[in-house]
Amino acid sequence: ALVSTQSTGEDSESDEEDLPVRERLEARKEKAEKNKDPNVLRAPILCVLGHVDTGKTTILDKLRKTNVQEGEAGGITQQIGATNVPIENIKRECSHLNMPELKIPGMLIIDTPGHESFSNLRSRGSSLCDMAILVVDIMHGLEQQTIESINLLKKRRTPFIIALNKIDRLYEWKIMNKTPVEEAVKKQKKITRDEFTDRANQAILQIAEQGLNAKLFYENPDVRSYISVVPVSGISGDGMADLLCLACELSQRMLGPQLIYRDVLEAMVLEVKAIHGLGTTVDIILKNGQVKEGDTVVLSGIEGAFSTTVRAVLTPHPMKEMRVKNNFVQHKVVQAAQGIKICAKDTDKTLAGMPVYIAKYPDECEVLIEDANIALKQELKSIKVGNEGVYVQASTLGSLEALLQFLKDSKIKYSGVSIGPVHKKDVMKASVMLEHDKEFACLLAFDVKVEREAQEMADSLGVRIFTADIIYHLFDQFMGYKEELKQRRKEENKHSAVFPCRLRVLPTCIFNTRDPIVIGVTVINGVLRTGTPLCVPSKDFCHIGVCTSLEVNNKQIEMAHTGQDVCIKVENIGTGEAPKLYGRHFDENDVIVSKITRDSIDTLKEYFRDDMTKENWKLIVELKKIFEIM
Repeated sequence: ALVSTQSTGEDSESDEEDLPVRERLEARKEKAEKNKDPNVLRAPILCVLGHVDTGKTTILDKLRKTNVQEGEAGGITQQIGATNVPIENIKRECSHLNMPELKIPGMLIIDTPGHESFSNLRSRGSSLCDMAILVVDIMHGLEQQTIESINLLKKRRTPFIIALNKIDRLYEWKIMNKTPVEEAVKKQKKITRDEFTDRANQAILQIAEQGLNAKLFYENPDVRSYISVVPVSGISGDGMADLLCLACELSQRMLGPQLIYRDVLEAMVLEVKAIHGLGTTVDIILKNGQVKEGDTVVLSGIEGAFSTTVRAVLTPHPMKEMRVKNNFVQHKVVQAAQGIKICAKDTDKTLAGMPVYIAKYPDECEVLIEDANIALKQELKSIKVGNEGVYVQASTLGSLEALLQFLKDSKIKYSGVSIGPVHKKDVMKASVMLEHDKEFACLLAFDVKVEREAQEMADSLGVRIFTADIIYHLFDQFMGYKEELKQRRKEENKHSAVFPCRLRVLPTCIFNTRDPIVIGVTVINGVLRTGTPLCVPSKDFCHIGVCTSLEVNNKQIEMAHTGQDVCIKVENIGTGEAPKLYGRHFDENDVIVSKITRDSIDTLKEYFRDDMTKENWKLIVELKKIFEIM
């Protein structure tokens, strides 16, 4: 019997090979659909979503008993990470609860970042997941991203549970992490119970405002109409077992047919990173199907899709996070659902967030590469770059999109994008902006390495490279640089800027009538600064000199505003004309104004816009008419 089954298997294989490529791929899918066994389930993929700082990673750390949170930049999740939780661990964690019989082999939990600017990473994560845990901080209720995540889940029609985190911060909360959370709440003091009820009801009310019904999970009459809310604490561990138990139970009950294992590859690249001793590796979330050593995989790359052979399939130790550096376990074959890392040649150009394909025969590679390229073109089409702006570089497609979204919201233009380490060619591209606008001749590198040669080249060309592993820091550095440039330009151009002013002479305060003229004046309107050239329009635009100093009560000042009385010193500088005299060339009946020109107005517009008020601009318009400036 064994021999005959083997030969029929080989026959079907050879039949398959004779089909045209597209039909063959379809036939393979149909065969897998037909052969699936309802008793063989894959692990459900669970996504953890929520606002920044609600404690998503802490909850996961508690589940895994690891400390990823502390190793993250600013304690903020920047990349999606995946963790495999075997069923034995789940049973051990939930030993004090009455658990239903579980058929699932475990769980794959994905931790998504919480920032608004990571919504791309987040939507990637939730397109992978079968079910979600939405973390809400009991102290703050729903926050902006929580609402964003709810909308994302509604759009994808993903079932989810709400984890009401940080109950250990309620007044006088006593930790009972080995008791079911319902009992733990009942055993608290009355004051604690009241605060819990208040805050929980508040959160449920806010969820209702989003158009969803929610109930505490132990009061939930129907899980299909009401969303279950589980009170937990990621720090003390209260309610964590209840959360795990409920997640397993619901995923098994509600996802049934979705979780049946099918032998068709469904997988997505999470991230690409270089690991010491392994070279560039690709982290993949395997949702269905299997990956073997020696498989030919087709991946999307920066320069187009490519095929490569899998040299090793690694997984982290169970209950460890894929992002944390630890020794991996090597496998010949890995079945879904799993977070795996593959080592293969030329993977450093792989793009994160794109699907993975496997070619069984050489002629399938071309077709799959074509499919992958079409998928990638649509991704990159969504990135529109301008003619001028900064050059942006990030480690993965997800973080690049996130960074670009953040720049767009901050009204910062970008002219080019790239993925991976910063090389000399990137610096060359960024240096094009030196001809257009110096402030954009910089490169924002998010979470990537800068090659030494690239840095040296940037220094010699005058291109600034900003690196950071938190998007916000990158933004702060760039804004600081812009401000510094602005101040430098102001300093360079301050001599050609003439601020508008109108002055009236105070006849009782004439101290010196000839060069330097020292007289008291009132500023009728505008602003008088040192260095302002002055003239008298009523006396045939007679140029009387430059205001070299201002004094009030024997104290030197930089500028005088509307309504101020000041003593000014006017010197005859750089005109080549004979010095003017007070009393002969002008007197107290004349109005003195600042001598503006077309160039001085342009300088004000370009560099000193922030220092000008509306009244000042009005005065400029009046003076333009007097001086007949177009």
